[in-house]
Amino acid sequence: MGLAIALVVVTITMLSGYFFWAKTWWFPIDISKHGAAIDHQFMLTLVITGIIFVAAQLSLAYAVWKYRARNDGRKATYSHGNNRMEFTWTLAAAILFIGLNIMGYKTWANIHFVGAQPGAMQIEVWGQQFAWYFRYPGPDGKFGPVHVEKVDDAMGNFLGLDRDRDADSKDDVVTATLAFPVNREIQLILRSKDVTHSFFVRELRMKQDLVPGMEIPIHFTATKTGRYELACAELCGLGHYKMRAFVEVMTEDDFQKWLQSMAAAQ
Repeated sequence: MGLAIALVVVTITMLSGYFFWAKTWWFPIDISKHGAAIDHQFMLTLVITGIIFVAAQLSLAYAVWKYRARNDGRKATYSHGNNRMEFTWTLAAAILFIGLNIMGYKTWANIHFVGAQPGAMQIEVWGQQFAWYFRYPGPDGKFGPVHVEKVDDAMGNFLGLDRDRDADSKDDVVTATLAFPVNREIQLILRSKDVTHSFFVRELRMKQDLVPGMEIPIHFTATKTGRYELACAELCGLGHYKMRAFVEVMTEDDFQKWLQSMAAAQ
């Protein structure tokens, strides 16, 4: 029985390694300037942890085989552990974990902590149970104030804008699709109307929570045109499964035409 269990462990380990090297389930396409750095960090983490996984599983298989029952009357012996070994592998795990974080910190910080360059296009992203809304400033480049008491989804005033009294709100454009031009830096300002949501576009290698009461900026530059799915990656209620929208990456000309058509529909 011990030999059979050892063979099962080895088989599972080898199959797991095969699926990794064959890239059976792999990353989607990368459409952002920072995506290559994210993928490199991900790959480095997978390789290091994969080597540790294979070594640990093969050691387990060896232990199962070596210490299998032999029906020779021997009594079981017990080990109370080895403090030196436990300290060593705990220290090694800590060094590995902290080291990987330090190596990936710069890429992550450039997206979340370093501000966008002057001239980046600003778009507000609003999450609510269970929909996404996106607001573009008009020609004045300013977002109008939000009035909570004026929020009325039934009347289409999803963000509580007072277009009659607030000059900055008159030309704001609110849509249910996130669109922006390719090869232009975009700054998203993430906001939530109710609970915590999470902005996740896998092709952009971008994931960031939306926290009620906070404005959270992130920025990126898309490098490929196309239509991609935006999903909420934070469990936000019973309708979480249907909280999705689409991201349209367009040429500059197509984007300007799209934005004009959206403005005309307000």
